[in-house]
Amino acid sequence: MEKPRGYSNSLLEALRSGSLVFDGAMGTALYERGILYTVCFDELCLSRPELVQKIHEDYVMAGAQVLETNTFGANRYRLKTHGFQDQVTEVNRAAVQLAREAGKDNAFVVGAVGPTGLPFKALSPDEHGQVRDAFLEQCQALVDAGVDGLLFETFRQPEEIRLALLAAKDVVPSCIPVLAQVSFDAFGTMADGTGPEVMASKLISWGADAIGVNCSDGPLGVYEMVVRMLAAGVPVLAQPNAGLPRRVEGRFAYMATPEYFLVYARRLYKAGVSAVGGCCGTTPEHIRKIAAAARMLGGSDFPELGISGGDVLELSSDIAPGVTVVPLEDKGMLGAKLNKKFIISVEVNPPPGLDIDKALLGAKLLQAGGVDVINVADNARASMRMGNLALCLRIQEKLGMPTLMHVTTRDRNLLGLVAHVLAAHELGVRNLVIITGDPPKMGDFPEASSVYDVDSIGLLRLISGFNHGRDPGGKPLERATAFLAATGAEPAASDYAREMERLGKKREAGAELVMTQPVYDIEVLDRFVRDTSQVGLPVLVGLLPLASYRNAEFLHNEVPGMSVPLAIRDRMRRAGAGTEARREGVRIARDMLSAVKDRVAGAYIMPPFGRYDLALEIIEGIA
Repeated sequence: MEKPRGYSNSLLEALRSGSLVFDGAMGTALYERGILYTVCFDELCLSRPELVQKIHEDYVMAGAQVLETNTFGANRYRLKTHGFQDQVTEVNRAAVQLAREAGKDNAFVVGAVGPTGLPFKALSPDEHGQVRDAFLEQCQALVDAGVDGLLFETFRQPEEIRLALLAAKDVVPSCIPVLAQVSFDAFGTMADGTGPEVMASKLISWGADAIGVNCSDGPLGVYEMVVRMLAAGVPVLAQPNAGLPRRVEGRFAYMATPEYFLVYARRLYKAGVSAVGGCCGTTPEHIRKIAAAARMLGGSDFPELGISGGDVLELSSDIAPGVTVVPLEDKGMLGAKLNKKFIISVEVNPPPGLDIDKALLGAKLLQAGGVDVINVADNARASMRMGNLALCLRIQEKLGMPTLMHVTTRDRNLLGLVAHVLAAHELGVRNLVIITGDPPKMGDFPEASSVYDVDSIGLLRLISGFNHGRDPGGKPLERATAFLAATGAEPAASDYAREMERLGKKREAGAELVMTQPVYDIEVLDRFVRDTSQVGLPVLVGLLPLASYRNAEFLHNEVPGMSVPLAIRDRMRRAGAGTEARREGVRIARDMLSAVKDRVAGAYIMPPFGRYDLALEIIEGIA
């Protein structure tokens, strides 16, 4: 596929014509070639130009008609973190030259401009001016190097992209179009709550010639956002991630397949989207499928994060002198009930703001319905919410009901983790679910840093040490903690052998309970329950009642660790929408629970959208 002809070399005219194909991820390609995520990807335009150019060439061969320069982070702020802040002009000019040489006459070249990575809401007016100057500096370098357009992408803060677009106005001639792409959260809003329709109008008023959505989740989520921008009257672009990242053999991988991209590329083009490409996790194979979709419609011809559990916190399991280890049955109401009663746990999450009344009312409803324990997630999917310790404490105080507090290793270093769990113990929140946590890239603020001093196995060892009266260095304490430590598992993991191997390590590290990701395949669940009995851990089987056919498709194709069999998706498709679809989702969850009820310790229910009534329907007559 070649660059469209007959448009006087105008990218904007090509966009108006439609069915244009953008390239895919640069960072993913570099990472797959052995470049560590700690390296400055933009500077590679100077130190490893042949590598960057080869990636551009691969995308051209796959059918990309628009190449983005390797300059997403080539502003003075991001370059400064690697000591290259004085090379803004050199990096940007070299990047344009590499893309131009790779594309030759077969592709447009757009200068990629990303956010500064600064905590924007914390900046003063003077610092806003400095940010605008940084954007102006990068835009000037890209324009001088001869780009066909500028592409601002992955912005979450409206005020920041406003400054970027205003800076571009000062240096970009009228013949070079300005394209502006933003990223929305799972609720369809920017960081300040702005939705797609309003954001589209703002981008145009600030000088964008074309607008769109990139990154976010996967094709489905991006599709739902961009179609709401189509009425704006300018070309609209879509560049989704390849779903959500998951760990595969110690590395982060994106699971949405090229075939799935083909389906959504066709839907996007048919809806009126002018250009489709790929963001994080996409490869030339994804772009090849997008190019195929464009032809069909007559168009123009992440790293193992943190330290592995085996490398850190080699705590002694010996009981410290003078302390008494608390047995499982004495670890509160949950410990007393575990293995003696079928446990029902339901997830109730903290609010995004200050009002916890709705969450408390939900917990009270569940308690009245026979639920034993409330699960409280720790900023699930890296969303920004109130700390879960506060909600756990309030539920226990006001309802006298035990909670299971999720603790991730994402947000706190080793010192912070120790402080957090010890504070929870002092406050009486002693049932913990130890997980590594979703990377910030998935959430509200993808530029937020992640820590991962330890992974879930490392944190389990730390908790086990406290339960034996020893600190992280192995020194004896005056007494032992009484934490009940749970962990997570994915019965439908693509590398099932590795998942079971890690589960065994988690058991050795101190896990006393395993809670699964939602399961929709009876055979998969049977296998996991059978194999877990050999590990010696009680299981709470994860159940997330499907809300609709669209929900089933999204979970199957874009959420790590999820597998929804075709037969189940067909059931949801036949159920239609609304109330009947939710009823069918409940029936499916009940079928799963009934199949293993006599072989598991309980159920862990994650009601969608805070529909606690669905959780109660699942357990009715079963628990």
